[in-house]
Amino acid sequence: MHLNNPEQLSKDGFLYPKCRYYGEFTPEHLAFNANLQEFSQRVGYICALETGGKLSSMQAYYGIKRAWRQLKHSKKELGIGQQGLPE
Repeated sequence: MHLNNPEQLSKDGFLYPKCRYYGEFTPEHLAFNANLQEFSQRVGYICALETGGKLSSMQAYYGIKRAWRQLKHSKKELGIGQQGLPE
């Protein structure tokens, strides 16, 4: 990515949007929010590829399952939900 190219920055903002975090600020919550946004983007891309015929239903299923496992692992590593709060 070329940071000096406004066109590239615009494309990256469109393809990889990041939303502001509004929850209780802790470094762990902020990191998990970023991981959650990435998960959401991946699922959207996988669904679009499956709908467009570029992935089979099983490939899409396993791609989403893999992304879910990564998100679940990050939640555990960050200690989210272990303070007596609902998971």
